[in-house]
Amino acid sequence: MSGQPMPCDRAELGTLFLFEQLDPEQLDRLCREGRVERFEPGTVYQEGEPATCFFVLLEGTVVMSRRVGDDDVEVNRSSQRGLYAGAFQAYLGDRQDEARYKGSLRVTVPSRFFVLPAPAFAAIMRDWFPMAVHLLEGLFFGNQNTQRAINQRERLLALGSLSAGLTHELNNPAAAAVRATSALRERVAGMRHKLGAIAAGPYKRAMLESLVEIQERTAEQVSKATPLSPLEAADREDELTDWLDAHGITGGWQLAPNFVQAGLGTDWLDQVAAAVDEHTLEGAVRWLNYTVETELLMNEIEDSTTRVSQLVDAAKQYSQLDRAPYQNADVHELLDSTLLMLSGKIGDRVRVVKEYARTLPRIPAYPGELNQVWTNLIDNAVAAIGEAGGEGTLTVRTALDHRDRLLVEFRDTGPGIPADIRGRIFDPFFTTKPVGQGTGLGLDISWRIIVNKHHGHIEVHSRPGDTRFQVFLPLTAPTPDHEPLR
Repeated sequence: MSGQPMPCDRAELGTLFLFEQLDPEQLDRLCREGRVERFEPGTVYQEGEPATCFFVLLEGTVVMSRRVGDDDVEVNRSSQRGLYAGAFQAYLGDRQDEARYKGSLRVTVPSRFFVLPAPAFAAIMRDWFPMAVHLLEGLFFGNQNTQRAINQRERLLALGSLSAGLTHELNNPAAAAVRATSALRERVAGMRHKLGAIAAGPYKRAMLESLVEIQERTAEQVSKATPLSPLEAADREDELTDWLDAHGITGGWQLAPNFVQAGLGTDWLDQVAAAVDEHTLEGAVRWLNYTVETELLMNEIEDSTTRVSQLVDAAKQYSQLDRAPYQNADVHELLDSTLLMLSGKIGDRVRVVKEYARTLPRIPAYPGELNQVWTNLIDNAVAAIGEAGGEGTLTVRTALDHRDRLLVEFRDTGPGIPADIRGRIFDPFFTTKPVGQGTGLGLDISWRIIVNKHHGHIEVHSRPGDTRFQVFLPLTAPTPDHEPLR
């Protein structure tokens, strides 16, 4: 928005606190290279536009705001003469990224500004205050480098924690598969030995065919077995043990648990008894037991390797390997992969409850960075529950809010966030964790990812036993005027 040009008064500029120490020649240069403009109520410049000018208020009332999601949030309102805004970092020149206004500026009454083009402001700063420019540059880039290094450290710490958790999760199914494979080798060897004994025994051809048919049905039954409750399994084992003892089969209490786990009952044993005579019954039952054991072990190996595959898939989902950085994403897949990756850190003492609205649509997002947000919020929730004694509940909820935004909520039963620090938790380097346990950047990074990159919003509501971090994300991609900041 352009203002109405007006004469520049050197004496008026000299009354502003920003220019009161300048000599007449310097004030003359300001008037030559700058200008005075009058703006009617409305927008002076908008956040995200190229930062072309440095503005100093001469008269009127200004409102400064920042965009948060779909809203412009007012951060300052003032009528103080000399208030400045706009391209005040132009002195960085080509060393900064493409300069854009960091917020929006509007006036509520007719107002006058001294307006200095950004290149002129940069030249004046370098000519008049070379030492100050060097100090400011050092401060600006030093802070940037420091924050970049700490951000990298934060990511490495998170990666180390996730790697440890993933290694722990992979170890259990991998070890189970190794144990099952070793046991399977023994059972197969035993089956071969028993088959040789059967072949050398007094079995008739029809009897062997019946046993082979029963073996096939048994293997099929094992794959369809449904888990029983501990009480039901114990009752079934007692029935099978009594049947085996009644038919003279020794060690029936050792065979019964395998048959119960495979979903076999006394009716199955009756079929076996009908297919053979009483002298060969025990050998047949033990041979069929090898079949049951091998099938159960193969099920265990399949479950273990499937679990490993799922963990690898979750790691790929979490890290977004081989995927476009910006895509339409299902937040539930992202949440599940993050919870799985953090399961080792969450532990058994924290109960995780998922309240997903599965009908929610996919949203345009940077999935890898959203996973970083989920990681930070889940990690903080688990730490808070730890402060409350180590046991509690983490509830992850998704919903559609009243403004047609996607809501992701993380609720924990920790001690809560004190009211006096609640307004500072998103500040860089602010942390309540002991020295060495937190950098104070997790929530700051999360805020920038959600607000700046996704044009969303984060809110926190807290009281003892009920702390909720709420992330609001738009359902559609931003318009070209509000592209995510990079």
